Amino acid sequence: MCRIGCIKSIEPFHPSKALYLMLPQQEGHDNSGFAIVMKDLYGIFEPYKELPLLSFSCTNKGKEIISNFMLKKGFSKKIFTWEPDFVEKEHYDFAKMDFYGFDVFNYPESILKGSVKEKEEILLNTRLELRKLLEKTADGYVFSFWPDTLTIKEIGNPNDIGEYFNLWKENKDILAKNIMIQYRQNTNYEIVRYAAHPFFLQGYTLCANGENTFYVKNKEYQQSLHKGYIGFESDSQCFLYTLHYLHHELKWPFAYYKHVITPLPFEEIEEHPDKQILYKIRESLAHLEINGPNTVIGLLPDNTMFTVCDSKKLRPVVVGADNKIVAITSEVNGLNVILPDRDKTKDVYPNERETVVVTNELRIERWKQI
Repeated sequence: MCRIGCIKSIEPFHPSKALYLMLPQQEGHDNSGFAIVMKDLYGIFEPYKELPLLSFSCTNKGKEIISNFMLKKGFSKKIFTWEPDFVEKEHYDFAKMDFYGFDVFNYPESILKGSVKEKEEILLNTRLELRKLLEKTADGYVFSFWPDTLTIKEIGNPNDIGEYFNLWKENKDILAKNIMIQYRQNTNYEIVRYAAHPFFLQGYTLCANGENTFYVKNKEYQQSLHKGYIGFESDSQCFLYTLHYLHHELKWPFAYYKHVITPLPFEEIEEHPDKQILYKIRESLAHLEINGPNTVIGLLPDNTMFTVCDSKKLRPVVVGADNKIVAITSEVNGLNVILPDRDKTKDVYPNERETVVVTNELRIERWKQI
């Protein structure tokens, strides 16, 4: 099994807290992927919250390809660049790339007065085109291009990756109020950087532990729905694309996400006050149903945090909190490291018929499916 986690805090915190959340959960991964997504950034990124941040890794040739491409697209003004204080040593157990980039750009002049929707479209198109360009020569990867969002993905030992990026040593430079992390265990697919969770699309962030045995059905349907539904290096990407399609494209309330991926049996729908809507969901979006076992953790564009389980409920997840932090993760021993003084009697173990939602005020809500 993979191990997953997400921390939401009232106050900005350093990514080392996410690493310590995962530290006691070491047996649940195989070094086949590590990723961390930080949202609502502070520290050195705080002045640039409204501007798009490009997160990528590449070869030296890829660095030149990216620079030329961004200039051609009109992203000529690089406002700020984070250069991690890399810790160099021999024998790191991960596939290090030549270069890692975290660049803040101004918008092209042609779109400066554009609407939010127009800017979002430009950012999505730029990321997709850049990914396609880099894939031609296998010279790099682009993970996110979005305001107030930073992504690191690698293949190898998560502890070594954290050490190389100097993420174990707490400082005031790199801070965020929301950090999602995954230590991957590959079960069915090729080991590539894009397969490492969390996945990100237009503000939606998601990671999963488990399997989606409806992967082929989901994939074949989703490929026809949106240009951003690409890759499918992991069956868990289907969870993100369904969330994006439901909430961003169809503009349905998030409360229906659980009903789309794991709909109620017909006999229970008949007793539900929203039965007419739920029947329509089952009729129209049957190809987006999932089959586990799996557990999902996600962040909406407004940074609302949530977790859901499939109907089998065979992948662990727990929610714990104190008065400043809420964390969701695979195993309670992770919570015990970063929240040792919390009231453990208030830990939440989500069941198969609910969505647990954490608001930006750290209010934990349990949305019952029935």
